[in-house]
Amino acid sequence: MTSIAPLLGWVAFQLFRFPLLKKSRAKHRFVMKLFRYAADYGSVRALSVYGHLLFFRGEGMTNRIQGAIYIERAADKGDSKAAYQMGKIFEEGHQNYPVSPGKAVKYYHKAAEAGHILAIKRLVDIYKNGELETGESESDAAHWLNQLEAGRG
Repeated sequence: MTSIAPLLGWVAFQLFRFPLLKKSRAKHRFVMKLFRYAADYGSVRALSVYGHLLFFRGEGMTNRIQGAIYIERAADKGDSKAAYQMGKIFEEGHQNYPVSPGKAVKYYHKAAEAGHILAIKRLVDIYKNGELETGESESDAAHWLNQLEAGRG
């Protein structure tokens, strides 16, 4: 099952984006089941998309908590968008994820190293202004600013 998870994740994403039956509840339920199945069997993209859908568009606190769990799993498996989102979650705090400046910076670094432009911009601000308990660091700010100007991401 692990070998077909990325394919199922891809199919779910294509169905999700397909305009036919856009308002259909049955289509939505089916696509969400595909995303969950693919995510549970290791598809990083499905982990990220499914987590994002649950966290930002899901109804109720349970869905938001479950979404954050999926996003964290995707971030830990190398998804830059998910890593950036986890940085935001740990910076702002959420239900089972209390504010943690150290973890926020860790996830921003992970996303920035993968070329996520918003994470790079956030790290520039963090080091320029000494935010998230990092202290000001002109050299770190300059490093990430160079990455930004080099068009990384």
